[in-house]
Amino acid sequence: MDGCPESGEDLARAARAALVREIGASGAFLEEPVWRDAFAAVPRHLFVPVYYAGVVGGYERRSCESASPAARARWLRGAYEDVPLAIRMRDGELLSSSSQPSLMALMLAGLRVGDGHRVLEIGTGSGYNAALLCHRLGDDGLVTTVDLDPEITGPARRHLEAAGHRPAVVTGDGARGVPERAPYDRIIATCALPYVPRAWLAQCRPGGRVLAPFATGLIALTVRDADHAEGRFLHTPAYFVPLRGAGPPEPEPPDLEGLPLAARRSDLFQFLLELTAGVLGPREAYGLWEREGRPQRERYGLTVDAEGGRAWLDDPAGRYVWPLPALSPGGW
Repeated sequence: MDGCPESGEDLARAARAALVREIGASGAFLEEPVWRDAFAAVPRHLFVPVYYAGVVGGYERRSCESASPAARARWLRGAYEDVPLAIRMRDGELLSSSSQPSLMALMLAGLRVGDGHRVLEIGTGSGYNAALLCHRLGDDGLVTTVDLDPEITGPARRHLEAAGHRPAVVTGDGARGVPERAPYDRIIATCALPYVPRAWLAQCRPGGRVLAPFATGLIALTVRDADHAEGRFLHTPAYFVPLRGAGPPEPEPPDLEGLPLAARRSDLFQFLLELTAGVLGPREAYGLWEREGRPQRERYGLTVDAEGGRAWLDDPAGRYVWPLPALSPGGW
């Protein structure tokens, strides 16, 4: 089901305006105010005719074609809440979602898109993010979006057409990029990475930017050439569905027994644990975390080059540098 009834447009406009105000209040538009216009113009509800809202004990299915007017109104209002929406489930497993709009705004601002830039999106999802990019860049073939599952790309293509946008929607392995439409000035991933695929660097122009979720953060890499990229994390936390087919299953969570409660509950400490997994044990990581004043995410960075991938704190040639595992022949 891909269409929505032509009703509730007044409610949709009001809900969309409220969402834009909420995103604005979060500060997400401060760096790149142009994205305010995109969020105000692109109707999110066209991209989520069915979604699964998180409720106590699981998910509640909401649909634009519910028989009950009250249920349709609940679907429509929910489409404009500043929360992620699950759009594809399989046996209780989340396969695809529409990301939290305020986080999308922060990511798009962090991508630093300019007029005429060619952008590759890894992880099509509902198509909403691609529509925001098309609103910013136009529909002149500058936006390409790729996803592994045709049951995701097919509906997303129809949602985009309904909203008046026609980016290139490709079904394929996002870790391989889309070489036939390269080179790109910007690459953005809306799925969590276990590594940075070399194919992305090869398909990005020198000086281009890659923005992707990594270890519960958002890494912004500047590409020097096909074998080298480096950059720091943005300040915001980020939790995304993993890039499918890109690596082994997630390891068991580390044993934090004996560590102070403040560390066990700290999102920043969990970020350090993920970033240094397999290199630092929990107690070693905790000692570093305390010595360095419980660092914020933006003090960390990644380097990707011919020698491999490395995470670091403060300085890529400094005291704290940790190798990252080569999880794929196409990765580091």
